[in-house]
Amino acid sequence: MKTYQHIFFDLDHTLWDYDRNVTESLSELYHHYSLSELGIETFEKFFQAFHHINFQLWDWYNVGKIDKHNLRKERFPRIFSHAGGKADAIPQEFEEDFMHRTSSKPHVFPYSKEILHYLNKKYKVHIITNGFNESQAKKMKSSGLDGYFDLVVTSETTGHKKPDPRIFEYALLQLNTSPDACIMIGDNPASDILGAQRASIDQVFFNPEGKKIELQPTYEIRHLKELEDLL
Repeated sequence: MKTYQHIFFDLDHTLWDYDRNVTESLSELYHHYSLSELGIETFEKFFQAFHHINFQLWDWYNVGKIDKHNLRKERFPRIFSHAGGKADAIPQEFEEDFMHRTSSKPHVFPYSKEILHYLNKKYKVHIITNGFNESQAKKMKSSGLDGYFDLVVTSETTGHKKPDPRIFEYALLQLNTSPDACIMIGDNPASDILGAQRASIDQVFFNPEGKKIELQPTYEIRHLKELEDLL
């Protein structure tokens, strides 16, 4: 087994349970703002529209087709329209309420904290995320993950998004280290795995659903506890 000094983690969908936290927030918003009265007949329609539009916008953000301001500005008008609702009736504070509620949720993947505690004894552990500074900081604090990391690198800080190798190169420069001393752990083949490969950094593909991908990561796991056997 190769010896590493630095462990890079993705945050959303890898440590912080994005799907569970977002689903709770959307349910609260649907009922709090009585969205059925704004033309969105069921929560299921709202939920499905969110996933369709949100992931589309984030795909655009990751390749530079949309910026942070316009992603947030366009997200819920597009979602409301897609779900059959009245986009012009969206409460002004809806986007901010969504961001606050979601970032305040505490749910993490099983053994997230246990594996971070284990890894902290042997390595320097860091975050590399395409998320925004404020929301990612809130997520880590609300979930109790904030005390585990030496360095948190965001696309907003660096101006580069995974899979652009420059976001990884920024982290290497900050840590005064080399690619062969590092390994990246993440769930997204298109950003985490490809990005690390482009930066010549080994990768662990966190794949709880057993998805088939074209890329060949250095390692693959389905559960975070499996990292104890690798690192």
